[in-house]
Amino acid sequence: MSDDPHPFPSLRAPVIRADAQTILEQLAGPHAVLRDDQWVAIEALVVQRRRALVVQRTGWGKSAVYFIAAKLLRAAGFGPTVIVSPLLALMRNQVAAADRAGVHAATINSSNVADWSEIHDRVRGGELDVLLVSPERLNNPDFRDQVLPALAQDAGLVVVDEAHCVSDWGHDFRPDYRRIRTLLADLGSDVPVLATTATANDRVVEDVASQLGVGGKDTLVLRGGLDRESLRLSVVTAGNPAQRAAWLAAHLDSLPGSGIVYTLTVAQANDVATLLRDRGHAVAAYTGATETSEREQLEGDLLANRVKALIATSALGMGFDKPDLGFVVHLGAPSSPIAYYQQVGRAGRSTDSAEVVLLPGREDQDVWRYFSSVAFPSEAMVRNVIGALERDRPQSTPALEPLVDLGRTRLEMVLKVLDVDGAVRRVKGGWVATGEPWEYDEARYRKLDEARRREQQAMLDYQATDGCRMAFLRRQLDDPELGADERCGRCDNCTGNRYDAAVDPSSAEETRQRLMRPGVEISPRKQWPSGLAKLGVQLSGKIGDGPAPGRVIGRLTDLGWGARLRALLDAPDAPASEDVVKAAVAVLASWGWTTRPTAVLAMDSDRHPLLISSLASELARLGRLTDLGVLRYAPERRPVTAANSAYRVAALQDSWQPPDASVIGAAGGPVLLVDDMTDTGWTLTMAARVVRAAGAPDVLPFALASTS
Repeated sequence: MSDDPHPFPSLRAPVIRADAQTILEQLAGPHAVLRDDQWVAIEALVVQRRRALVVQRTGWGKSAVYFIAAKLLRAAGFGPTVIVSPLLALMRNQVAAADRAGVHAATINSSNVADWSEIHDRVRGGELDVLLVSPERLNNPDFRDQVLPALAQDAGLVVVDEAHCVSDWGHDFRPDYRRIRTLLADLGSDVPVLATTATANDRVVEDVASQLGVGGKDTLVLRGGLDRESLRLSVVTAGNPAQRAAWLAAHLDSLPGSGIVYTLTVAQANDVATLLRDRGHAVAAYTGATETSEREQLEGDLLANRVKALIATSALGMGFDKPDLGFVVHLGAPSSPIAYYQQVGRAGRSTDSAEVVLLPGREDQDVWRYFSSVAFPSEAMVRNVIGALERDRPQSTPALEPLVDLGRTRLEMVLKVLDVDGAVRRVKGGWVATGEPWEYDEARYRKLDEARRREQQAMLDYQATDGCRMAFLRRQLDDPELGADERCGRCDNCTGNRYDAAVDPSSAEETRQRLMRPGVEISPRKQWPSGLAKLGVQLSGKIGDGPAPGRVIGRLTDLGWGARLRALLDAPDAPASEDVVKAAVAVLASWGWTTRPTAVLAMDSDRHPLLISSLASELARLGRLTDLGVLRYAPERRPVTAANSAYRVAALQDSWQPPDASVIGAAGGPVLLVDDMTDTGWTLTMAARVVRAAGAPDVLPFALASTS
């Protein structure tokens, strides 16, 4: 390029604003008008070739800015725009939007693996205007080493969408996003960069700017007001889980249009969807466990108003774009006002009014505490991971699991953070150590924990405030345009118009009966974790002597039994109460087993020996089954504290004294094995092997509760 700052004559502001308006009309319709603040961002990227950080409310038009900029730059002869985008729903919407504007776009993510090779060829051949890439792809060895360098060299623009994911101060931190700074470091000095988000307070903005290198003196920061003039915020304190679910069932049809009902857990989403369908509502569950193809179908159903609502976890969040979404209801409060603002921002993008209702519950804080407990691990655990890696021999994540005491999800998070920090590197075949020094930032992690606690308290304060609710949320996000005494004039506190929290007693009782209907199937473990031989356990492959499918009364996260089971397991040990016994009997009566058990055996327990043994004895009495007593711990038993599957199995090996084979044989049939709680399933699996080795033809696991 020449020294002329405008080597392409067409890239001059007076010329391209009219072109930008034309592209916007292709994107959003003939009546769309390019706003001055959108033009400021486009001009900075296209004409001035600057870096920009845009923090604007949902619906402001951030995607229009980068698609318009992409097409203008491509027309002027620049390379394709690379958009790092976090969610599949977002990618699908963005590809559709690009197509409307005549922009040739493609996406690389986990759902289109078969197309990757063809897309790589199209990138190399200059056929694409826009490439949307999931952050996870940035550190795939093939993509990182073969495709990314060419993209960095030829990119006309790089966009980091939902940039708050870069910051571990944000509500949705993703380690893979940290890899973006490597991409940006390899860019030419004249390649513009755009980082966008709607949910970032001052601390997150500062961290994003630092991480992405978009905080220099020449960076344009566009940070607008976060008021959403269509949203009418309300809080309804409707009582216990059954009452809140009944309230939702009674009011769902009166909410405008179609919308989203958020729950805090997958179990709650499934339970509520089932309940509402039974009441005649057209709804479906949408969670992280929903298959990709089904997600696309469900999103289409909501977009086309074929369902009244999707009952969803946060899996349906960033990027889902239905401009006329009429309502967002939260059945349970998120732990952060910033996350709450992000989710309610799905509603009312192109409508004059949308209803936003929060139905908080006392049990919400239990869910918050659980998710907080799986935060970044201790320094000792992290150093175990580094120590287990070799410098010249790659090790896969499954191979590492037996060597470190971390579950798969947390181990992957640690590896990604260490990769960004330079201590490890992902290569073909797994991970290797780099030998570079690494420091554990204890002060930062402690401050992060403190920040999370402040956010949780702020969410409780939001529920209790008598001030303007929108102003409260904007204050949490450090909205630069929020006035000292500003009020939205729309929320329940501003208008005095409140939903009636009362619930018809008969409806609440019917809902309670449905939610309290006990019985959840637990699937048996089918495969031994890899690498057990490294821990001295000679087990591998398929599990041939484990238990049959089992049952629990309920999950700890259930809307119905969840709170009662948590209280029961937190209370001092005591004999099983009458209602617990009745619930257990109801579960057994509806089990539908192939062969009915002939005997009952209680698991030994450090915390609830009386609870378990009394329940087992009572089930034996009522079911006329042989009471086999208790499967006792072995004297040399080791405590099981590991989260990692391989470590758990190794610790559980030889944990019980073998029961008397003659007694087991005399029972003449399957044994019902009773425990208080199951989480990973390994305790019941290992105990079942002991019972089967003593002669039981089958083992039917039964527990009071499961964690998921």
